[in-house]
Amino acid sequence: MSPRFEGFPAEGLQFLKALKRNNRREWFQKRKEVYDTKVKAPMVTLVEALNADLAKHAPDYITDPKKAIFRIYRDTRFAHDKTPYKTHVAAAFGTRGMSGHTGGMLYFHVSPEVVEIAGGIYHPDPPSLRRVREHLSEHHEELRGIVANRRLRQAMGEVRGDALTRVPKGFAADHPAAEWIKMKDWIFDVELDNAIATTPKLFEEVRVRFRLMMPFVRFLNRAFGSERGPLVRAEDLF
Repeated sequence: MSPRFEGFPAEGLQFLKALKRNNRREWFQKRKEVYDTKVKAPMVTLVEALNADLAKHAPDYITDPKKAIFRIYRDTRFAHDKTPYKTHVAAAFGTRGMSGHTGGMLYFHVSPEVVEIAGGIYHPDPPSLRRVREHLSEHHEELRGIVANRRLRQAMGEVRGDALTRVPKGFAADHPAAEWIKMKDWIFDVELDNAIATTPKLFEEVRVRFRLMMPFVRFLNRAFGSERGPLVRAEDLF
C-alpha cells in the first residue's frame, strides 16, 4: 500500500516562500534539512500515492519519484536569471522512454502562490513537433471527441499552447484541423488556490485531473508509436 498523503506541512510552503526572498546558496544550505523533510519528503509521498492510482488505469505512466520529481537546482547556464534554486516543487509522469520534449506527459507543481496541474506536450523538438502535427491531421476527429468531454472541460478548460500565425508547410491552409496544426504546444493547464496544498485534498485534485487528461495524453503519444489499441474514454476511468 502506498503511504497516505496528508498535505504539505505549512513549514514547507513557508520555506519556498522564504527561498523566493533569499535565493542564494549559503541561505539554502543552512536550511537544506527543512527542504528535505518539509518539501521533498511529502512530495515523494504524493508521487507514490499518484503512482498507486496510475497502477489502476495507466501502469505504463508510473514514474519512480527519483525520476518524477524535478531537482530544486536551476540550470543557469543559458538563463538571464542566475538565482540557483527553483521556488516551487514539481513532478512529471510520462510513458516509458518519453521525455518532456518528445512526448505527452502529466505534470503538477506546488508553489507558495498556486497549485498548477497540466497535461500534454510542451515545446517538443522539431522532429516530434512534425510527428504530432501529422498525427493530428489524420486523426483530428478522434481528438475532437476526447476534448469535448464535459467533465474534462470543466476541470481543465481548453487545449492551449503557442501557435504559428499560418499553417506550416506541408499542410493545407483549409485543413479542418488547421488551428491545432498551427500550434507548437498542446496542453491542458489549470491553476488552483494553493490553500489545498496543506490538505489531503491536493491528492484528489491532482488524481482526478490526471485521469481526465489521460486519454488526451495517450492520443498525443500515439504519434510516437507508444500507444496501441483503442483509447480509453475519460468517462470510463471513474
